[in-house]
Amino acid sequence: MQSGYPLATWRLLHSPPADGATNMAVDEAILWAVAAGVARPTLRLYAWQPGCLSLGRAQPVGDVKIEALQTAGFDLVRRPTGGRAILHIDELTYSIAAPEAELRVSGDVVESYRRLSAGLLRGLELLGVKNLAADRRVERRLASGPVCFEVPSDYEITVGGRKLVGSAQVRSRGAVLQHGALPLEGDIARICPFLAVESNPEHVRARATTLAEALGRMVSWEEAARALGEGFAQALNLHLEPGQLTTEELAWMEQLRAEKYASETWTFLV
Repeated sequence: MQSGYPLATWRLLHSPPADGATNMAVDEAILWAVAAGVARPTLRLYAWQPGCLSLGRAQPVGDVKIEALQTAGFDLVRRPTGGRAILHIDELTYSIAAPEAELRVSGDVVESYRRLSAGLLRGLELLGVKNLAADRRVERRLASGPVCFEVPSDYEITVGGRKLVGSAQVRSRGAVLQHGALPLEGDIARICPFLAVESNPEHVRARATTLAEALGRMVSWEEAARALGEGFAQALNLHLEPGQLTTEELAWMEQLRAEKYASETWTFLV
């Protein structure tokens, strides 16, 4: 596949399932390492255990029925990125960390979304998903609900007009972190009972979908991870070299988890 990018080597991480605070701490630790020049640009693929509801960076914690979430056995975490609430369960999550000077994330947030969406799009094509789109700017609405998957953002992936991948981005220390969720199966509206702000489950189901629904078959995390990795490699002309977190990254992860993502000060920030 002709991508227009020179060949580059990035690190590929397949992380074991982790709780919400750990997953967010790992993503930011990788951002720090990439920004410091001690790690290559990185594509990380991971899952959540237990399931977790994540809030966008500026989303009020009052949007969540915390007791209902705890009763169901789910975590609560605040992301470093923007956007709205996502219930991370039965999904594959990706994150990309790269210096802002890297061609594949260059430009403003919307432009880098467009560039990176090509990798997601190609991975889903390799899985056999039809009627995909990721080529549009979205008309802004004055009012929006608390559910991330209710409304697509610029250049996010849709299938048959329904949102399939939700992504968000942050820039810090001269580097870019973008992460996003690909629901593999289950009821896309399962998040609704955990939200204090009323959200219509049928409305969510009409506007969003899962990979299993889009394909008409179940896809394992491993199959989806292989396809997304290959999709990014093909679309962005990457050699993905399997790796692991460095000693520095593990130390930063522990610090970020303890001082930020597992802290009520951060979770209840807004």
